[in-house]
This record gives sequence, structure tokens and C-alpha cells, in this order.
Amino acid sequence: MTPVLKNKIIEVCNKKIAQKGDAVGVSFYAFFKNKNDNPVLLMEAATWWIKTHKLDHFEKAIKIKNLIENL
Repeated sequence: MTPVLKNKIIEVCNKKIAQKGDAVGVSFYAFFKNKNDNPVLLMEAATWWIKTHKLDHFEKAIKIKNLIENL
């Protein structure tokens, strides 16, 4: 995983957790704006989320953050 994506995921998870608590869920789309302005990064996130870890569409932000931090 590229450092750019790793940092982005941690930043978004931290923000969501701070706003809504440890129970907040995220999907890999949460790490991108509502437009596909970086398809390579989006595919990297989707591959990591779906193919590598076989995660559900929504997962707890704390779980995702822990997975990323332990890479």
C-alpha cells in the first residue's frame, strides 16, 4: 500500500472516530471525494479492501485503522 493511501485512510478514520465515536462505520469510498479524480488510488483501496481482506461494504473505522497501522 502506498504511503499516500495509508495516510489518507488513517486521517479519515481518525476524523470519523472523533466525530461519531468508535462504533462509526466506513466504506472504502469514504477515503475519496464523490468524484473519481484518482482512479489508480481508488482501485488500490478497492483491491486492498475487497480482494486482499474480503471486507464487508461497511466496516468499523477503528478496525480499518488498526489493519492499516499494522501493515
